[in-house]
Amino acid sequence: MSKTILHIKNMVCNRCIKVVKEEFEVLKLPVTSIELGIVELGEELSSDALNKVKTVLMSNGFELIDDKKGQLIDSIKTLIIEKIHHSEAEEEIVNSSDYLSNALGYDYSYLSKLFSSVEGLTIEKYIILQKIEKAKELLAYRELSLKEIAWKLGYSSVQHLSSQFKKITGLTPSHFKQLKDYKRKPLDRV
Repeated sequence: MSKTILHIKNMVCNRCIKVVKEEFEVLKLPVTSIELGIVELGEELSSDALNKVKTVLMSNGFELIDDKKGQLIDSIKTLIIEKIHHSEAEEEIVNSSDYLSNALGYDYSYLSKLFSSVEGLTIEKYIILQKIEKAKELLAYRELSLKEIAWKLGYSSVQHLSSQFKKITGLTPSHFKQLKDYKRKPLDRV
């Protein structure tokens, strides 16, 4: 039996999985598995069905990734987002280069060069941007102290988090917390 594996850009959370799954059910396509960025179907898709999938995905803010390099970059982003935003463990990626290399099976220098050439920023900068978005979310909830947020995101100190936060947002974390209109970005736009 033939199957199809689709790589989908901008699937960054569990709600994304739910939306994509529901859309595939509407199209009556047999999903055998679905996870962030990847949908496996139990059959090969016709070009007509593939065009319908592309249209439905685009209407929901997703898109198919056809090339291998694009899929690899999306995998890098997905791993980083999962670790920072969806991991319950309160620990930082101790060594992001080892983590990504082991998870993807490529040398980190290759991943780093590819990511930088396509995205226009380093993997390290992308990780920082994701951490700042998570910090914004945690500040908005007002449940954790800045010290707890710094620890949860793997910062060595509150000062380190505060410094990066101000560099990225132009605001101190305490000033951001005082704002009524939080300026957070969707994860796929970071």
